[in-house]
Amino acid sequence: MLDYERDLWARGLQHVAGIDEVGRGCLFGDVVAAAVVLPAGLVIEGIDDSKKLSEKRREELYEAILESAVAIGVGQVDAETIDTINIKQAARLAMKQALEQVAGTVTPEYLLIDAEKVDSKLPQLAIIHGDALSQSIAAASIVAKVTRDRMCRHWDLDYPEYGIAVHKGYATKQHREAITEYGPSPLHRKSFLGKILNVQQELF
Repeated sequence: MLDYERDLWARGLQHVAGIDEVGRGCLFGDVVAAAVVLPAGLVIEGIDDSKKLSEKRREELYEAILESAVAIGVGQVDAETIDTINIKQAARLAMKQALEQVAGTVTPEYLLIDAEKVDSKLPQLAIIHGDALSQSIAAASIVAKVTRDRMCRHWDLDYPEYGIAVHKGYATKQHREAITEYGPSPLHRKSFLGKILNVQQELF
């Protein structure tokens, strides 16, 4: 998990930002990205791809990351914007927002990104499955995941019929059946429903 970071630290680069996003494949709600700069040389035991961790462990590591990080930024792009500019561009926008927040505290010298590019002049490397190969990216994935999961619990209070707190907006059987029964909410991604569920435009 530290091969990329150690190489950069050895080159004298102290402020390495890991960047990742969550919610790309959801039918509902925002896509959320995080950027995390950890102190050079720091190892946080247990950090891994957020999808491999239990909710309890993610929350524990989230707190450890917040306590240790040099800087953290979070960006989010809503469903309406996702429908307008497409999910790939929305994810990139959320990453750019997260990076801009980090830059308000410290200027990263290098970016490690999970399989994506960020609109920035800073040197960067896109790493396939980066959240499983880089501690910095994995830390960003945890921050983004915990942040979005908490948002889902709030959304569930407004739209309890969809079960968002349980499936987090993904296309589970429960979620698809709820959309069929109640129709889409204002926070559903219309472009996703049309492609994945073949929902007719008149339902929106």
